[in-house]
Amino acid sequence: MDKLLEQIKKGTVWAFPGGIHPPQQKSLSNSASITRLPLPDKLIVALKQHIGANGKLLVEKGQHVLKGQPLTAPAANWSVPVHAPSSGVVTDIAPMPSAHPSALPELSVIIEPDGKDEWVALNKNKNPAELSHDELINIIHQAGISGMGGAGFPTYVKADTKQPIEFLIVNAVECEPYITADDVLMREHAKEVIQGIEIMQQLLNPTLCIVGIEDNKPEAIAAMKQAAEHNSKIIIQTVPTIYPSGGEKQLIKLLTNREVPSIGIPADIGILVHNTGTLFAVQQAVYEGKPLIERIVTVTGNTIHKPGNVWALLGTEIKHLLDCQGFSPVPQQSVVMGGPMMGFTLPTVRIGIVKTTNCILAPDHKELAEPGPEKACIRCSACADACPASLLPQQLQWFAKSKEYDKLQEHNLFDCIECGACAYVCPSEIPLVQYYRIAKVEIKEQQADKIKADRAKERFDARKERLEREQEERQNRHKRKPAAKSADEKQKVAEALARVKNKSDNGDEKSAVAAAIARAKAKKQQGEELEPDNSEVAKERALRKEQARKYKEQKSQTDESAETAPVDDKKSAVAAAIARAKAKKAAQANEEPQNDAPADDKKSAVAAAIARAKAKKAAQALDNAEQSTNEAPQSDAPVDDKKAAVAAAIARAKAKKAAKALEDPEQPVSEAPQSDVPVDDKKAAVAAAIARAKAKKAAKALDGAEQTVSEEPQSDAPVDDKKAAVAAAIARAKAKKAAKALEEAEQTTSEEPQTDAPVDDKKAAVAAAIARAKAKKAAKALEDTEQTQLQVDSAAPKSAESNTDDSSDLINADKPKSADDKKKAAVAAAIARAKAKKLQKEGNNQS
Repeated sequence: MDKLLEQIKKGTVWAFPGGIHPPQQKSLSNSASITRLPLPDKLIVALKQHIGANGKLLVEKGQHVLKGQPLTAPAANWSVPVHAPSSGVVTDIAPMPSAHPSALPELSVIIEPDGKDEWVALNKNKNPAELSHDELINIIHQAGISGMGGAGFPTYVKADTKQPIEFLIVNAVECEPYITADDVLMREHAKEVIQGIEIMQQLLNPTLCIVGIEDNKPEAIAAMKQAAEHNSKIIIQTVPTIYPSGGEKQLIKLLTNREVPSIGIPADIGILVHNTGTLFAVQQAVYEGKPLIERIVTVTGNTIHKPGNVWALLGTEIKHLLDCQGFSPVPQQSVVMGGPMMGFTLPTVRIGIVKTTNCILAPDHKELAEPGPEKACIRCSACADACPASLLPQQLQWFAKSKEYDKLQEHNLFDCIECGACAYVCPSEIPLVQYYRIAKVEIKEQQADKIKADRAKERFDARKERLEREQEERQNRHKRKPAAKSADEKQKVAEALARVKNKSDNGDEKSAVAAAIARAKAKKQQGEELEPDNSEVAKERALRKEQARKYKEQKSQTDESAETAPVDDKKSAVAAAIARAKAKKAAQANEEPQNDAPADDKKSAVAAAIARAKAKKAAQALDNAEQSTNEAPQSDAPVDDKKAAVAAAIARAKAKKAAKALEDPEQPVSEAPQSDVPVDDKKAAVAAAIARAKAKKAAKALDGAEQTVSEEPQSDAPVDDKKAAVAAAIARAKAKKAAKALEEAEQTTSEEPQTDAPVDDKKAAVAAAIARAKAKKAAKALEDTEQTQLQVDSAAPKSAESNTDDSSDLINADKPKSADDKKKAAVAAAIARAKAKKLQKEGNNQS
């Protein structure tokens, strides 16, 4: 370390690789002193003139501002304010073209100066040594000072670094051709520059401060040495004139023989670099209280009649600077902001200057010729020889064209300082720097997108982890141990347990719950399986069944007594319907298989029972019909003989049809052989089904006959009343006789024993034969009745000559009937029809 300091103090300078020697062209502007321009018509102050975030806007349109008044306030890290360059009125706040090769719009404050150039109140400090570190940093920060020789890095950030600084280097080399702003500044304001250096020494406390100046600025070197004589820690070092010796890393190599790491900064090796203009602005802010509102700008070029350096207010349009210096444009004139090596051509001159603007170059075509068309690389390696960062410009250009960004980073693209030395020496006129700039922007965009994606993923993972943690907490919430009980709660629990124990000791007063728990524990100890005790439920079910059985018996007895008691016809019909339903239910119960009897015998018994029931129903229907006939009024009153004869004929036909229907089902049984062979149960069942169907059909036929009689027209024609009465009486007698015969047959059948023992097939066949014989006899009786009635009908007079009966002389056919006689006959016929209809309905219900 001591050896290095000794070498530095002796004036030793080390070399850096590469570099070129372009024409200097500095004599055009460094011969005259700095001039001050008149106020422009308007000032376009961009809100962002540095690296970092924009400040918070403090003014609004139409507001009057003073010179040095803040227009913005710092709002984030690396944010510095901007100030009004002159007093005036804010006419607009809008996006305006920026001082950038793209000229993209940047939000700007447009001020119209009032010509008074009135300052705000300034806080001056005659002795900055009395100020604290934080006070100095705050002054520099609020003054809006940023790097004025390079990228515009906020000065307060550099001044407040926490890393130990060994060397403070002042970059006064100004190696770019045509630019002389720092040169004339050191000539005229060397004292102020040294004061700025001393303020930074107070903040950083470096071991040594080195001011590097190219040997082509003898006047500036002399002025700086004279101003720094009183400070032994400030060394004015002269370096050879070579481009780009003004690069930060290259200057550090020249003055200290140290190299900044590829991805590092000078502070990593204990070195900090500041520009001459920046240190002058620091002195103005601390001593004079002035913010950064103006800077020295070199206006030069062959088209400028008065080239030189001027104090230009920030926001002044470039056109105003050119006009003030005598600008005479040539055809296809180009205006460059910066030097010919690292500057860029402006798309318009209606752009305000910013804190980093150090030169406005307006060359003619001879001075700065337009580059020719790009040609193929001839691989001469001149670019690699000229590169001050020891890179491979040719290889980087190939990777940039093919957009191989990973390889570009592997070849240290970001070490390129964009000095333009490679493009300057390229014989193929390849704009290498432009390729690098575009590639850097695209890589930065990709990195920004990746950072956003990573942050989004981090937020997603954090949210997912939080949700899982909350879900786990909800699931485990019930597993947490209960809070410890207080002494009072424990005492209450103990007293309750004691009461339960005392109660359980009182013999019969055991708790049912305690007993159940005890039984369960006992069974568990014995290894038995716990089973529910359903004995009480079973007892209750049996009791309900017994009650239901008794209720059924009582109901059946009530129904039987109701059948024997005389009731009126409607109640009888209801009771009969209930009885039939119960009989049907009982028959279905009897039809269930009995395990003790053979299957075939049981089927035969069922068929016989069904036949007996059908016969009993038919007999009851005939008996009711006979009773209704007997109850009909017997009088000598004349009746409608013709209608009665027709009704009787229809009734006889229906009765005959019913008799035949009853006779037909029995024929298959009568024809069966009478032997000891068991009856074919299947055939018996079929025969019984046929008999039921025919009985139902006969009932329908009787119903139809009754309806036909009731619908007969009531004519006034005279009939033989006495003969009709005789015929009706004979028909009633025959019907009564047939009913008795059927009843006897039914009784004979019903008197057979009904037991669960096996049925005697032979006896069943005999009983069926007897029933058939009696039914046949009843049918013959009905047929005789029908024949007699037909004879009476044929003897009924349609005229006086047709009567051949012995009683025909008692009736006068030609004598007209009276109105009363007709009425009585109609009433009798209606009564007969009603009763027949009622009996028919009962027969249908029984079937």
